[in-house]
Amino acid sequence: MTNCENATPEYTTFQEVYDAFLSGITDDMFMELTKEDTQEILEELLMAALPHFEFPRQDIFNVDTANKRFKCLLTAEEVRIIRSYMVVEWINYQLASIENVRQKYSGSDFSFTSQASHIGKLISLRQTYRDEGFKLQRLYKRRRRADNGSYVSTMRTIMQKQPGKLGDVHEPKSYN
Repeated sequence: MTNCENATPEYTTFQEVYDAFLSGITDDMFMELTKEDTQEILEELLMAALPHFEFPRQDIFNVDTANKRFKCLLTAEEVRIIRSYMVVEWINYQLASIENVRQKYSGSDFSFTSQASHIGKLISLRQTYRDEGFKLQRLYKRRRRADNGSYVSTMRTIMQKQPGKLGDVHEPKSYN
């Protein structure tokens, strides 16, 4: 894992990740809150999302909370994975909200919806974003960027036996 502090003087701000997150959701709640309250909720969602990222190549937990930034430059792929899990945490926040325990009326052009249906749809949506994050992580671990900018598979590395590790990994015979 790359140590973010020593890897590069560049960094990714929390706001860059927030922008990616906010571009994927619609929530009037954020318009009703003060900027400070919005930033506080976004930071909570970000910090709750980070543990979902199982095997990042960089130390994404090495953050500068005072300056609201990571101590490394995240790739677009890493930001997208974190964004997916921020949506999961945002939906968890919605599910835990007392407003969702009450039945809601939709606009006059729509019919009344039950709270069970509403909550069921939120749970389904949350699973969709969990699945997306999982798939993005699988893709992230199965490829790396080569020096020339192209992507190469890491499957050979993944499938090799690791010295000193328990368990056998199938190694196909070479037919030279």
